[in-house]
Amino acid sequence: MITNHRLAPSGGRRTEGPTPGAVEEKLLRSERIQIERKTFTLSLRENPRGRFVRITEDVSGRHDTVIVPAPGLDDFLRLLTEIARTSAEIPYEAPAPPPGETPAEPSAEAPADPETPKQS
Repeated sequence: MITNHRLAPSGGRRTEGPTPGAVEEKLLRSERIQIERKTFTLSLRENPRGRFVRITEDVSGRHDTVIVPAPGLDDFLRLLTEIARTSAEIPYEAPAPPPGETPAEPSAEAPADPETPKQS
């Protein structure tokens, strides 16, 4: 059986409402960003155990979540910044077309290569 509903440990479907033993959270700030077909929500929250950022990815109604405890945010941001810098430095190589297809011709309106001198 394929289902999008997660089963409770007892084997039955989860019911709506708070999870037994769940800790109440206070929302301190929340921001949302749309990147291509994905929506990311970053929420700064606090509970009796401390502060944390919840990063939720929403793609066509499916949610995935990552929790970053506040004490690790500086390291998390440092690594994310380094990865973004590396991505910007390494040229993007488009994947090869499937067998039997020819690559598209470059558009006449495509920007010129900045390292190629202009011809007059």
